[in-house]
Parts: sequence; structure tokens; C-alpha cells
Amino acid sequence: MDSVTQAVLGGAIAYAVLGRRLGKRAAVYGLALGTVPDLDVLIDFGGPIENMTYHRGFSHSVFVQALITPVLAWLVSGSKLERGPTFIQWCVAIYLCFVTHSLADFFTVYGTQLFWPLTDHPFAHSILFIVDPIYTLPLIIAVIGALMIRHKDKALRLNKAMLVLSSLYLVWSFGAKLVIDEKIQIALSKHGINPGVYESTPAPLNTLLWRGVAVEGNNYYEIWASVFDDVDQIQVSRFPRNIELLSSIFEHQNIRRLIWFTKGQYKAWQSEEQIFISDLRMGVEGAYVFNFEVGLKRDDGTEIGSFQRLEQQPDLGRLSTVWKRIFDPAVRVSVQP
Repeated sequence: MDSVTQAVLGGAIAYAVLGRRLGKRAAVYGLALGTVPDLDVLIDFGGPIENMTYHRGFSHSVFVQALITPVLAWLVSGSKLERGPTFIQWCVAIYLCFVTHSLADFFTVYGTQLFWPLTDHPFAHSILFIVDPIYTLPLIIAVIGALMIRHKDKALRLNKAMLVLSSLYLVWSFGAKLVIDEKIQIALSKHGINPGVYESTPAPLNTLLWRGVAVEGNNYYEIWASVFDDVDQIQVSRFPRNIELLSSIFEHQNIRRLIWFTKGQYKAWQSEEQIFISDLRMGVEGAYVFNFEVGLKRDDGTEIGSFQRLEQQPDLGRLSTVWKRIFDPAVRVSVQP
């Protein structure tokens, strides 16, 4: 999730646990703690591929967080400034701030290494877009209330209500995903598509329209489905993956890691002499978030590229198309090349 969401989620959680003893300071602690796991972005893991694929790694592990929590709790509870909450209360607040951060990331498509070092698999169950104002707004209200409302009981009640509201939104999105996935599987079957890899995620800024990616051999399908769609109204567009472009460089460790990280949801494409890999999970066709130069075409073959990330500016004008598609199945979101 975005940094604002992670911060206010931590603020609301810490206030729920420590607010009665610390007042508004609890929310301030939570705002800071909610961002701590993402400090791994400050680490240079060796290159653009490594920096992307090692993010949400050890710092998001529930085991590492369990080890760090008592250390931080001991430091804070032993401070002369904060002698109100007990050591155990500090442990509960700190660990919940960390774990809810990781769980919020787990609910996006990017993937989170929750159980590192036992496994480095990037777990994900995508029920939220990376930025979702409907989920975030109640948490912002909760933190503002904690900081601004003088009557502590009223602030605590508001905080609890907003945490419940944001959690109910997760329940709604979880149910919407089940419905969408069932409809999409029927639609794919009607098209004679039997994908080896499939993933669905909410479209930008909402959970009414969903985008699916299905991979079958050297083709992938971008799928758009609204919760209001009948099965026959679901849009399925086919695109080539062009994996033959990678045939001579496929075994390079960076390419193998990138393919592992995308869970097979990737495509290759060529622009002049440059060969790129795009992560199909984040973005839309023609405007993917993660694109890396992995190869260079030469007269005598293909050589390894720089692995630098190609920055693509999002087409904000397409957001209006996304909104229209929620209610109108005739609106086309996928852009054919």
C-alpha cells in the first residue's frame, strides 16, 4: 500500500491499544511505526532488479518483526518519557503496527515475503489497489480524531468505528474478488482459454472494476470485469508475450529472478535494439509500471542489457475510461497495439 495508508493504519492501531494511557502521543507513535517496514527501500541491494524484488522482504517478515518488537518495546517502556503503558502493551502495539503493515501489502498484487527466512515467496491475495482512498479515508479520520478531539473516550470510539469500517471494506473486497474470479473463469472457458497462470486485482482507486491477467503459452490475456457485468460482458483481449526474444539470455540470474518475482506474469517486447521485460500485474496494457531493459539486439545475437528500469508516465486520462467501464461494459479499456 501507499505510505499514507501505512502511516495512518499504524496510527489508528497504536491509538486503539495505547490511546487511553498515552492519548494523542499513541497515534504519533503509530504513524511512525506504520512506516518502519518500508525503510528497506533505503537499502541498495545491488541494482534495479534486486531493489524491486528484495523490497517487502525481511522487513515485512512476521518473524523478523516478532524479534524486533520486544527490543523496541524495552527501549520505549524503559524511557523516562513514556512510563504509562506496560512492556506487554508496548509489544502488542508495536507488533500490530508492523504486522498490519505487512498484511495491507499482502492484500495488494505486488507480493510480500511474510515468512522470510523460511521462504522468500512473495505472498499476495490482491483485494486492494496500491492506492485506495475508500480504504484509507476512514483511517485518516481516525488519526485526525485521535489528534484533535479533546475528549479521549469520544476519540477512542471514533477510532474503533473507523477501524471497523475499513475492515468491513476489506471484507467487501474479498467477497467481490470471489464473485469476479468465478465470472472470469466462466468467461475464459467460453473463449476456450485454459491459462496456466491467472491473477485478478482491483482497477485503480476502486473495487467495483477488476483487471485480470491470464497467461497461456506465449499469449496473455488482459481481462476487465465489473461487479455489474454478466459473464458475456467481460472483456478479454489477447496479446503476445514474445518470450522468444529472451531465448538466448533466459538463464541470466537477473532475468530468472524477475520471472520468478512476476510469478510468470510477464511479457517481453522490443524497441529498436532494446529488449524489455514488463511485469503484467501492475499497470495496464501499454502502460506498465515495471519495465526493465534486459537485452540488446546485435547483428551477431542478443547480449545482456543494463537492467535499468524504463520509466513510463501513467496516462491519467485513462482513469476516466476506467470509471466509465464500471457501469458501461461497452467501454474498452485495453488498448490494442
